Amino acid sequence: MKKIAKLHYITQALQGKSHAEAAKAACAARADWVQLRVKDQPYELWKEEALQTQAICRTFGSTFIINDNAKLAAEVNADGVHLGKTDLSPVEARELLGTDKIIGGTANTFEDVQQLVAAGVDYIGLGPFRFTSTKQNLSPILGLSGYELMLHQCQVASISTPIIAIGGILAPDVAPLLATGVHGVAVSSVINKAADKEQVINMFKQELQLMQDHAGPNNI
Repeated sequence: MKKIAKLHYITQALQGKSHAEAAKAACAARADWVQLRVKDQPYELWKEEALQTQAICRTFGSTFIINDNAKLAAEVNADGVHLGKTDLSPVEARELLGTDKIIGGTANTFEDVQQLVAAGVDYIGLGPFRFTSTKQNLSPILGLSGYELMLHQCQVASISTPIIAIGGILAPDVAPLLATGVHGVAVSSVINKAADKEQVINMFKQELQLMQDHAGPNNI
């Protein structure tokens, strides 16, 4: 079984900084899972960001995931890809990337979760938890009650695929979210816009560690 981190960091290009520069700052602050989330860029520019970000991740020993583009993930030999609902199907992405690479998928409903599990993804990004300006065309907000319902449905259906909560999540949200049964959380702006990125990442990891200590051994 592939190791899926409990804290997923997602890049943004902010204040004139590239995605690679954002990734470097986050990795230096102990982010060990990086999703490169490039939108609306020509393929060659996307590829250049990917190669730069991949080199940074390798330097810091961080897992490198590309958002949306399985073809690019295969071309640069990324650690994996995260697929949105309108991207290449997980089955096609698996044929392209092979069995060793990580494939994640986006879900907003339990039906989405079931479809992704059937397609053999390694983890599921379920959200949004609350409103976030990071993503356009936002799906309906789930809130804590939505996670409670869907994780209960997963338990009843014996679904064990790691679920990652995403969407405007802050450090105080970690404990109640993990209590629903999610595996971890994905964050972007809260790290990208932080003056002290290491402090923010440490806060998240401490919350994740506290829940792990209560729940028993697992990987963060």
